[in-house]
Amino acid sequence: MSLAGIVFYILAVISISMVGVLVLITTNYDLSLAETVFYILAAISLVGALGVVATRNVIYASFLLLTSLMGVASIYLLLLAEFLALVQILIYGGAVIIVILFFIMLTRVHEVKSITDNSQKPFAFITSLLVFGLLLAGILNSNIEVGERSSVPFTELGTSLFTQWAVPFEVASLVLLIALIGAIVIARPKEDE
Repeated sequence: MSLAGIVFYILAVISISMVGVLVLITTNYDLSLAETVFYILAAISLVGALGVVATRNVIYASFLLLTSLMGVASIYLLLLAEFLALVQILIYGGAVIIVILFFIMLTRVHEVKSITDNSQKPFAFITSLLVFGLLLAGILNSNIEVGERSSVPFTELGTSLFTQWAVPFEVASLVLLIALIGAIVIARPKEDE
């Protein structure tokens, strides 16, 4: 069995253990069903995200990213944000993962190893810990008032998107188009190759 397979199975065992711990916490601390489901979905999302970072196989990483994105979409459904869940599934879960898989299939795989192995890993690890600490401190020191959850109708959301937010929506599409053209120009083989 490969190292990526071992890491994947370890992450699966950790996630199953986390679900068991959550069940114990729910029964002992009197959490509601929504809170329990939220913690389970958050654990699935976090385990998928950790798997993306931990695995060295790009195919496994893309499927673990899909797992994490589906967990986030499920959290959106739990928060009654159906439109965000739909966008998360269609755009990120569908289109982005397909683009990643096409990238893997259509590029030179032997160049990916030289890109992923570099000397900046310790610096990236320390930076990620610092960012995590800052985010955690901000979350713990915030005083957010939680109100009643309510769903926004699709008609109201669509009207707002295409009236009040029409210009930013079009600017975002132009930026994505320019990025796509830039990626094609960069990826195109040089004539001297």
